[in-house]
Amino acid sequence: MNDITEIKRLSAPAPRPQSLAWDGSTLWMGSMTTQHLYQIDPAKWEVRWETVAPGVPLGLTWIGDELRVLCGEGPDDHRMIRRCQPGSGFDPEFGIPCPDDTGSQLGYNGHHLHVSQWYRQLVLALDENGQIVRTLSVPHQICGQVHVEGRIYLLTTDDESTNDYWLTRIQFEGDHAVIEDLARIPFPARALAFDGRHFWTNHREQHEMVCFARPD
Repeated sequence: MNDITEIKRLSAPAPRPQSLAWDGSTLWMGSMTTQHLYQIDPAKWEVRWETVAPGVPLGLTWIGDELRVLCGEGPDDHRMIRRCQPGSGFDPEFGIPCPDDTGSQLGYNGHHLHVSQWYRQLVLALDENGQIVRTLSVPHQICGQVHVEGRIYLLTTDDESTNDYWLTRIQFEGDHAVIEDLARIPFPARALAFDGRHFWTNHREQHEMVCFARPD
């Protein structure tokens, strides 16, 4: 299996970048250190807007014209899905508890929000009330998720203390899910986003954001 082809590495606008999303023109990043969300102009590589999250922003996805943010909140790290509106911030009235109070990454397929559970190796599709409507089991632990052209792409590993991570694709043939590891990611990456041409991930402990070529 080949390694990903890196296109560029850029310093993150804040330490320990954890979550990523693409809104069609700008990149969004959540920092574990500052607990802020940052809207980044990818051409100028500058922050357009930022806001504080109600917890650690572990996962992000774009829905229509706003974000869903999976946050670890409070001293007990309760996992909640929050709503963030660009330019105004988080909606204090909106909150969906994650199933089993666990989850880290988010995706959206145009119909359902998807929560990934790292150690349980599951991707859960949720309805608008947070109820599970589909469960997908994958062969690795999950630390990134994005939906592209009807497929789910995951960032996965079997041991987070190593440099063995993979870009894993789930594509559907009827009701059957076909799961394939496409490429190796040779560093402990976190999160996935897709800008219409290339993938993005975070090399969190190096405080860097990495753009890489789509291998398929």
